[in-house]
Amino acid sequence: MPEYRWPNEGPEFVERVRHAWTATRHAPVGTRVTGMVVGRRPFGVFLRLTGVPDALGLAEIAGMPADYELPEIGAVVEGKVIGHAEHNHQVRIGMVGHKDVPE
Repeated sequence: MPEYRWPNEGPEFVERVRHAWTATRHAPVGTRVTGMVVGRRPFGVFLRLTGVPDALGLAEIAGMPADYELPEIGAVVEGKVIGHAEHNHQVRIGMVGHKDVPE
């Protein structure tokens, strides 16, 4: 298995994420969220958000503590909403513990 991979969810997952966007884009900045890692990329990890399984979150490296290593597929992580990426239907997440994301 390569270190970095995209979730093998199929095209129906992309459609479900797009459908769920109407509700998930309204998660206020600062909201604490948890999610399971479903994809790893060099720039961060993709999360399936707890309680909203069709929402896709992206915890970017820039939003992680300096000593934080990318979590493995299946790990559950916690962070705060730092923004929304309308163009690709993602909730941007800063990992809790980062200097810009207070505990």
